[in-house]
Amino acid sequence: MQRRDFNLWLQRSALAIALTPWTKALAEPGNANVSWKNNPFTLGVASGCPRSDSLVFWTRLLFSDEDQGKSMHTQRVKLEVFADEALKRRVHTQELLTDAARAHSVHAQIKRLMPSTDYWYRFTQADASSTVGHARTAPTRTAQVQQLKLALTSCQNFEHGLFVAHQEIAKESLDFVLFLGDYIYESNSSQILTRKHSNEEPKTLAQYRARYEQYKSDPLLQASHAAHAWILMWDDHEVVNDYANDQDRNYTDPKTFLQRRAAAYQAYFEHQPVWIAPNANRPESMHLYDQFSWGQLADIWTLDCRQYRSAQACRDPLRGGGRMVTQCAELDDPHRTMLGWEQERWLNQTLRASKATWKLISQATQISSTSVPAPVGKAYWNDAWDGYPQARKRLLQTVVDAKLKNVVTLGGDVHMNVAASLRQEPNNPDSPAVASEFVGTSITSRGMGEKALATIRSTNSDIEFARSDERGYSVITVTPEGVRCDFKTTAFPAGSENAFKTQASFVVKRNQVGPQPL
Repeated sequence: MQRRDFNLWLQRSALAIALTPWTKALAEPGNANVSWKNNPFTLGVASGCPRSDSLVFWTRLLFSDEDQGKSMHTQRVKLEVFADEALKRRVHTQELLTDAARAHSVHAQIKRLMPSTDYWYRFTQADASSTVGHARTAPTRTAQVQQLKLALTSCQNFEHGLFVAHQEIAKESLDFVLFLGDYIYESNSSQILTRKHSNEEPKTLAQYRARYEQYKSDPLLQASHAAHAWILMWDDHEVVNDYANDQDRNYTDPKTFLQRRAAAYQAYFEHQPVWIAPNANRPESMHLYDQFSWGQLADIWTLDCRQYRSAQACRDPLRGGGRMVTQCAELDDPHRTMLGWEQERWLNQTLRASKATWKLISQATQISSTSVPAPVGKAYWNDAWDGYPQARKRLLQTVVDAKLKNVVTLGGDVHMNVAASLRQEPNNPDSPAVASEFVGTSITSRGMGEKALATIRSTNSDIEFARSDERGYSVITVTPEGVRCDFKTTAFPAGSENAFKTQASFVVKRNQVGPQPL
């Protein structure tokens, strides 16, 4: 695609609409002595990890057939950061080297930025230029902040629908996007609903890279990335469905599976605005959990629920992974962990040390129980927190022991909107509620049927609200007096109708526990 054709495509696409006003200024040509047959920035730009003084900026060069000769060489990419939308006040410029070993991805952590400030950025390479992205830094930890507004998102199966939610997110006025897992899906659907993955199930680095290329090529996803900084956490589909630490559903030899996990983690790093890369000595490991602050208003934790967890309890000997289990004594084993012991200790310490008004604990899945009646007792889904009840109890015990108030957990994974209260003994009215929970539905991925969900709602009194029939995202608005959640949805499959609506709204009021409908 010629540069003028690329710009024309941009103007006509939904990306141009969603990025207004971020696409008003396009980058000027770089070194005119070197030319590209096709623009190498077709995977877009992104920013992430917003701190009060820093941001991470990302892009990746993608070579067309006509430009393949350039892929054999190290490339020098220029990043420019501006303090104004018109790109007149440049505050930082930097040249970065990249090569095939990292899929020609570019990462830059720019420090000494101003707090609570909007920045615009672009990348150039010779005569090629990227679109313009936008991001906002966090306020200082001591700042008196009146509002934090974020989009809660997860689960974007390319085959299950269009990324129309990202078009809406790009138009929102937000501080950042919080994405809680299943950025890609490794599996290929047997029944294609909307569009099809372009390659087989990935197991090698090249295959995972190809899967990310397809997702990143989507103009609506690009719009969401370019409009806002993102904070990300993974779940299972970035590697393989229902994996747990070094175990997959097929009982693959752990050494072999960790090679696949290393490839998946490397591809994840290459395609996301994150700064910490996989461990060079242990490429199957990548420290992703983190804590962010938004002034005195809120602390935000992102928890890794996949890399360090114990294997699911009472697994089927022929097929591992998640399933409903009954009469499973292993569930009550106190040595089992969802987060891993090191992450548990870190969370315990940082939660206790937090002085922020609101504590937002974000992780991949649903913490409240979704148990259902069984012929004997209850049945529990062993891949979620119901499968790790002692780990859930330890988490909530920290809230009790530290006398923490205003704790709200945020989750994804389950492809439904949920508002719930959290107790150490789920659904037991004699066990006080100690925290509140919001779970957002999927961007596109299919939800469970209404019959199954009706059973869950009727047998789990802690759940105030649950709907799984629609797709979308949630807007979380935090103020000193409350945390509000607006569930924004459209029909399934996503893209089958144009309109988004507010499906329901809830608020958790300061020093009170439990979502209240609005």
